[in-house]
Amino acid sequence: MNYMIRAVTVQDVPFLWEMLYASIYVPAGQPPVSRDILKEPALAKYVEGWGRKGDIGYIAMDEAGRSIGSITCRLFDEISQGFGYVDQETPELGMAILEAYRGKGVGTALMSKLLDEVRRQGIKQVSLSVDPDNYAVRLYKKFGFREVGVVGTSITMVAKL
Repeated sequence: MNYMIRAVTVQDVPFLWEMLYASIYVPAGQPPVSRDILKEPALAKYVEGWGRKGDIGYIAMDEAGRSIGSITCRLFDEISQGFGYVDQETPELGMAILEAYRGKGVGTALMSKLLDEVRRQGIKQVSLSVDPDNYAVRLYKKFGFREVGVVGTSITMVAKL
């Protein structure tokens, strides 16, 4: 499968909202959650105001130029911490791939690109939050993410760079 990866632009914000929704883990056989969940401040903070200082993100596109996946990382502080919050120097990663493109190397390519940029910027570690049953856990472990805690039904993972 051919695809390309490029930096997120402000024109990608609607797609980032779609990917935020796609990143919400729903166990097999369960109905999807309402899209209204994106209005919840705890989730909206991952996309609202995209492009602020410290935001890093990439979009994967298919050969026809359609966006098929995204990876982002963003800094939070103690007051507005995300689900995978570790500290205010550790950006929190979010990733989603359209279902038809999963398992084809897109996630690996996005993760490699993002981690290369994070390292280039001198960031020492990144964190994320994931449901332990999510298939993406294998990918995260492949990139050195290790479990450091549990918040609700999700595990917080950190990769030291």
